[in-house]
Amino acid sequence: MTSIVIDSDRSDDSRRDAIHNGEVAVLPSSDASLALVALARTLIKNAFGHLDPQTAQHELDVEDYATLLTELKPQFIHHPLCKELIPQMLEAAGCDLDDMYFDVPRLRSATSHNYLTSGIAYAFHPHRDTWYSAPMAQINWWMPVYPVTTQNTMAFHPQYWQRPVSNTSGGYNYQEWTANQRFNLQGHIKKDTRVQPKADGVLDLSDELVVVTPPGSPMLFSAAQLHSSIPNQSGVTRFSIDFRCVHKKDLETEAGAVNVDSRCTGSAIGDYLNARTLSPLPAHIIAQYRDGHPQKPV
Repeated sequence: MTSIVIDSDRSDDSRRDAIHNGEVAVLPSSDASLALVALARTLIKNAFGHLDPQTAQHELDVEDYATLLTELKPQFIHHPLCKELIPQMLEAAGCDLDDMYFDVPRLRSATSHNYLTSGIAYAFHPHRDTWYSAPMAQINWWMPVYPVTTQNTMAFHPQYWQRPVSNTSGGYNYQEWTANQRFNLQGHIKKDTRVQPKADGVLDLSDELVVVTPPGSPMLFSAAQLHSSIPNQSGVTRFSIDFRCVHKKDLETEAGAVNVDSRCTGSAIGDYLNARTLSPLPAHIIAQYRDGHPQKPV
């Protein structure tokens, strides 16, 4: 069952266990999370110049807008401050940095009224991150850069927690995607033709659960949660930050959400960095997950 919990003073072990069982945790902002938002805002402002980034889509040709994002987003991903601020965020949340691993953060954008929904600004359909070769123990951290509303944030689809969805993840291999498609963004302004896992049937999304959090206040949820981008009809572009975490103990014991329908191959296991040393996961854990989900679908 999916529930929303405004996080209280509890241990990271307890919180991770609850998230693996369907909880969505909302954390208060911290100095580090607000600093990460400030960094994103600075880079966004520099990229858009005199234009308001939340409404610039109304003044730029879509091709020029896509080019701007193609330059902006890697600047954020690879900014050295990100690897300093994310461990500080984890520590503020009570995580043990020796056992926690994270991947690089992404700066996302969701424009309004279908202005740009593919390529560099891909609008995510209902999906589980575990369809994309994420381990079942992965926990996603997500927070807005500017204030959001129910019209331009993201949605969860709780009736599909631990309910299988027919999908095409069996044809997805993370290593092949990374090598051949992940960075192939040219030519995907009007339509994104890259092969990505999707539900291959009609979904009932009538029970969507929408949580609005302020900038710098992260939502934590399982990679197995079915979630999607709300079709933005607000008139303003949403910018958000997300990154993903795994705990060494959870990976070693194959803890995490139950795998109800993920059949992808390959694994993102090599992407995570230790929150204290920035080193990769130990070789035996990478080998344990490299070929795909060790937890087979039930």
